[in-house]
Amino acid sequence: MKPLPHQEILAVVDQDDNIIGTCARHIVHASGMMHRAVHILVFDDSGRLFLQKRSMRKDLNPGLWDTSAAGHVDAHEDYDASALRELREELGIERGDPMILLFKIPPTLENGMEFVQVYRVTHNGPFVLAADEIDDGNWFTQEEIDARVQADDMLLTPTFKILWRQWGTVGT
Repeated sequence: MKPLPHQEILAVVDQDDNIIGTCARHIVHASGMMHRAVHILVFDDSGRLFLQKRSMRKDLNPGLWDTSAAGHVDAHEDYDASALRELREELGIERGDPMILLFKIPPTLENGMEFVQVYRVTHNGPFVLAADEIDDGNWFTQEEIDARVQADDMLLTPTFKILWRQWGTVGT
């Protein structure tokens, strides 16, 4: 089970993504320290992307649509292990097609000062959504998402919009 947000210990990193210490999640966010996160884009065989609607109980971006699975990289993890853990915890995916590393986004104020490593995986479901993390989920075509991101849809998280724009520059 995932620790409560105030109990999570994250690696604090420098501008080159080197670990320089550890700190509690709430302090990392309150202080604007650079840290690590993963986002996983789960596509089905027809090319649709599964998006999750974040729980209204989340402290950041409650009720907004976000990447298929995402989360912080815990202090004792690397990016790959964290991505596998998030797939398991949030969507109930134990194994599937291999994850493909797509790109990494640098930390900005808009993305919460996170180095975000983005992965792609193919999985057709079904999913077991983590009730404490996700209120809903649905499949969307890439064209639907393109239109929503281009319109700066406020129901999408800022980080998802950043990574989707980057996705558009690296292709499928």
